[in-house]
Amino acid sequence: MRVLYFHQHFSTPQGSAGTRSYEMARALIAEGHEVVMVCGRYAQARTGLDGPYVKGKRRGVVEGIEVIEFDLDYGNHMGLLKRAGVFARYAIGAIEVALRERADVIFATSTPLTAGIPGIVARWLKGSRFVFEVRDLWPELPREMGVIRNPLVLAMLSVLEWASYRSAHRLIGLSPGIVQGIERRGVRPEHIAMVPNGCDLDLFASPAERWRPEGVGEDQLLAVFSGTHGNANGLGAVLDAGAVLQARRRDDIRIVLIGTGGEKDRLKARAKAEGIDTVLFLDPVPKTRLNGLLAGADIGLQVLRNVPAFYYGTSPNKFFDYIASGLPVLNNYPGWLAGLITESGCGYAVPPDDPEAFADALIAASENRAALAQMGRRARALAEARFARAALAQQWVAWVTGAARG
Repeated sequence: MRVLYFHQHFSTPQGSAGTRSYEMARALIAEGHEVVMVCGRYAQARTGLDGPYVKGKRRGVVEGIEVIEFDLDYGNHMGLLKRAGVFARYAIGAIEVALRERADVIFATSTPLTAGIPGIVARWLKGSRFVFEVRDLWPELPREMGVIRNPLVLAMLSVLEWASYRSAHRLIGLSPGIVQGIERRGVRPEHIAMVPNGCDLDLFASPAERWRPEGVGEDQLLAVFSGTHGNANGLGAVLDAGAVLQARRRDDIRIVLIGTGGEKDRLKARAKAEGIDTVLFLDPVPKTRLNGLLAGADIGLQVLRNVPAFYYGTSPNKFFDYIASGLPVLNNYPGWLAGLITESGCGYAVPPDDPEAFADALIAASENRAALAQMGRRARALAEARFARAALAQQWVAWVTGAARG
């Protein structure tokens, strides 16, 4: 079976972006299917192609995946209008590929929501079988975050969301809230599967080198946030907690923020201006090196802005990387992940917008290392029992390829 796979931000593990699409494509190939991955350039990604672009794109085979990469520069530093322009250009190029390439199934994954456009067009013009994967609910998230306020733009996004859902023969949601959001748009539950992000148990269990950032002692508690430093992430909460720790003279605790994004410079400037030395900033690294940092850390930070749409509507890669590494997790917003942490006893779930509670949890972790180690063992057990990527990939492959059989 030949699967035409649309993901604008595709990356192999050599990049610092999420690798879900890489893993799922590899799972398809392992089952004997062909995969054509259609993507764009992304500052944090590495597609595996390094040849020249010809007429705006390049093509090659990476670990059995046939990759078509558009010469579209994209990064988290861009403003909303520039991002929208790149999304639109990708959608236009992707439509051409969808109409030209032979495929038994067309699969598209958001974000952005515009990734569904080639699937919509191919469904109605070619009669292609179409599966759409929803990673975030649009326009609910940008509306609640206040990123997009224009009612006309929100209405257009709502129409595109509805068209994507109703054009797809099958859908995938990455969290309970996403599945419920799809159902609210009138899609029957039997057409939706929940396949959350998973844990790469081998990569994070066996790092090539365990390491800590320069200046962090082995006797200090090391808390790590790995991911985008953007508006949605609300990393000001980490600086707030860091200021509390500093006021309490807790030099035994260090927080590392590793990644990039539109808010990083502002966060660094604030930390410098306020003298918050408990928080350190690192540039992003590939997952093949990130696993060594997580192996050297004591606790992972799952941080988001206090936006209700996030509570059940996200499936963050970093959470699954943490538990795959056997790291306890400190989560600072309510929802399904906070429930998982509490039920499994693999970390701390603190209220949002409460820097004192955030700092208290880090202090508790530092002062009771035996309990923290037990939480870490429970985290790894949760990863193995419920979120092993190999098992989730099998479910995903069966659901996607099943669409071709009707």
